[in-house]
Amino acid sequence: MLLSILLFAVGLVLLIKGGDWFVDGATGIATRFHLPDIVVGATVVSIGTTLPEVMVSATGALQGQGAMAYGNAIGSIICNTALIAAISVTFNPGPVNVKTMKMPVVFFFASAALYCVAAYILGEFPRWMGLVMLAIFIVYTYLNVRNGLKNPESVEVEEEEEIVEENKERKLWQELVLLVVGAAVIAVGADLLVEHGTIIAQGLGVPETVIALTFVALGTSLPELVTTITSLKKGRASLGIGNVIGANVFNLVLVSGVSVTLAPFAVPVGKTLFGMNASLVLEIPLMLFVMALLCIPALTKKKLDRWQGIALLCIYGAFCLYQFFL
Repeated sequence: MLLSILLFAVGLVLLIKGGDWFVDGATGIATRFHLPDIVVGATVVSIGTTLPEVMVSATGALQGQGAMAYGNAIGSIICNTALIAAISVTFNPGPVNVKTMKMPVVFFFASAALYCVAAYILGEFPRWMGLVMLAIFIVYTYLNVRNGLKNPESVEVEEEEEIVEENKERKLWQELVLLVVGAAVIAVGADLLVEHGTIIAQGLGVPETVIALTFVALGTSLPELVTTITSLKKGRASLGIGNVIGANVFNLVLVSGVSVTLAPFAVPVGKTLFGMNASLVLEIPLMLFVMALLCIPALTKKKLDRWQGIALLCIYGAFCLYQFFL
C-alpha cells in the first residue's frame, strides 16, 4: 500500500509537469499557425490528453474486457464536463467563439446518438459500429484542422503578439518536442494514477463497480483537468474548454471506437436503478444532460456563465455521492 501511495504521488507530479509542457507546445503551435485556441484544444490537445483513455480501453479490450471502455467513456465525459469544464467556467466565465465551438458540439451529440442506438436498441456494440466511430473521428479531426486553417482571424491580435513575444526564442521542432514529450509524460502519469489509485481504493474496501465509474474515469481524465488548470493559469481558458469538448467527442468515437473494433461487447449491467440497468437510466442521460447544460446556453447566449459551472459541480458531487453511498 505504501509503494502504491508513493507511485500515485509520482504519477500526479508527472501529470502536472506533462500538462505544463503540453500546453506550452500546443499554444506555441496555435500561435505560429494562427489557429484559434478552441480548434487546437479540440484536436491536438484532445488527442494527447485522451491517450490514457485509449490505452486503458485498448488494453482492456485485448484482455477480453472491452466493456471497460463503456463505463470509462461515459464516466470520463461526465467528469470532463461536470468537473473539469465546470472548474474553468466557475473561475473564468466569459464569451465563447460560437463559430468554432459549434462543430465539436454537433459532432458530440451526433456521436452520442450513435452510442444510444447501440445501448438502447441493439443492446451491444458490434465491430462495424467501432469502425463507424473511427471514421467519424477521422472526419471530425480533418474538418477541425481545415476550419482552423481557413479561419485564422479568430485569434486576437494582441493575445497573439504576447504569445509570440513569450515564445519567440522557441523553434517549431522544440514546440513539437514539448507537445510529444508532454503527451508521453501525461500518459505515464495517468497510468500510474489509475493503477495505484485503484489498488489504494481496493485496499480501503471501495467496490469495483464504483472504481470503474469514478476512480478509473477520473484518473484517465486527470490530463484534461491538468491541461484546463494550466490553461487557466496561463490565461488561455478557451484552450481548456476546447480540450474538454474535443476530448468528449474522442471518448465516444476514438476510445470506444478502438475498443469496440478490437473486441465487440454487449452492454454491461452493473448497478440497477428502479430495477433497470443504471447506465441506461442514469449515466447515459446524465452524460447528455451535462453536455447540454454546458453547450446550449453557450451557443445561444455566446458566453459561459458562472452559474453553469456551479450547477455542473453540484451535479458531479451528487453523482459521486450516489456512486459511493447508494
